[in-house]
Amino acid sequence: MSRLVITGGARLQGEIGIEGSKNAVLPILAASLLNAGESVIKNCPRIRDVDIMVSILRKIGCSVKAEGDVIIVDSAGLKETRIPVELAAEMRSSIIFMGPMLARCGRVTISYPGGCVTFRAHKWIRAAACPVNGNTC
Repeated sequence: MSRLVITGGARLQGEIGIEGSKNAVLPILAASLLNAGESVIKNCPRIRDVDIMVSILRKIGCSVKAEGDVIIVDSAGLKETRIPVELAAEMRSSIIFMGPMLARCGRVTISYPGGCVTFRAHKWIRAAACPVNGNTC
């Protein structure tokens, strides 16, 4: 078995910033629909998937402001229950809008998620009593 021995005499001190996580912020952005008001999400990574989620939120009627690593979502204006096909097709994570939209609006229309599809969604979508028809469910 290998071992690592550190010999020193200097005390370590300081701070390090931790970057936000895509896998944390994407569900939080979708969950902001559950609040019919303003949600402030801090430490958001500025990456393509976050930009696509912001575009989806805007297309369905939410007001979104992005300033640095802070995103402010006001979902009071949510009026659309259809996730735009062209945006849903951009990433697999678009599917996470289903739960919050069903909870808030009682319905949602979404195409097959895009990106690198690693699962067959039909079984669990049908289990949720959602009809599956062509490219939408």
